[in-house]
Amino acid sequence: MTPSTPASSDHGRYLLDNAQTEAGIRFGALGELFDPSTFRHIEQLGIAPGWKCWEVGAGGTSVVRWLAERVGPGGRVVATDIDTSWADPAAASGVEVLRHDVARDEPPGDGFDFVHARLVLVHVTDRERALRAMADSLRPGGWLLVEDADPALQPLVCLDEYGPEQELANKLRDGVRSLLASRGADLAYGRKLPRLLREAGLTDVRADAYFPVTLPACDVLEAATVRHVRAQLVGAGLATEEEIDRHLANIASGRLDLSLSPMISAWGRRA
Repeated sequence: MTPSTPASSDHGRYLLDNAQTEAGIRFGALGELFDPSTFRHIEQLGIAPGWKCWEVGAGGTSVVRWLAERVGPGGRVVATDIDTSWADPAAASGVEVLRHDVARDEPPGDGFDFVHARLVLVHVTDRERALRAMADSLRPGGWLLVEDADPALQPLVCLDEYGPEQELANKLRDGVRSLLASRGADLAYGRKLPRLLREAGLTDVRADAYFPVTLPACDVLEAATVRHVRAQLVGAGLATEEEIDRHLANIASGRLDLSLSPMISAWGRRA
């Protein structure tokens, strides 16, 4: 998926909602950073023409359009989210776009060959129910791929904290993490995915992790994220307006080597 609201009714608590213009910028940057890894995993699972796919928390369109191309006219791609405003354009590519709460609603069908969620469950309060619903929607032998960040595993945005600009960047990243935790996000969720997939009844469970360091899209994502949550950072006393302005100027200068938390990808299939 291209990250969005968390595909569940927790969206009123979700920090990085789809309502602001920064959401589209974030979708583009996250797609640039993580789509290659996501597509590599899906190809290794053997995606083929005719497959039925469910993209949970679709957000933007990059993943669902790619899936539609791979499964062809004989396949099916369903994209669901609480807020489908950014995913709606994918309908022109033959994607079924549906408003849906993954933690409360029944799955939009069953017998799926492939189900995918990226940066979704970390934000959903009833994660166990959502994960089980996705696993249960698979056909026998179908694959579930869940990709989520683990900010607690690597909490810094500047790995090399050698000066005041880097210290400020890490202070603001810590503030964003605090806001996420206050909204119910599990900042250590990514590392739990292999166990949780097995507990959901899946077999052949495997996982790996990836995080980018010093790529241009990291700068774009960081600036958009800070602008997105600026009011919350200031309101909670986690940063001042001056600190945010200074950090945004530091990003624009290109002097910061910015990284992201590890994205842990875990996959398994229904026996």
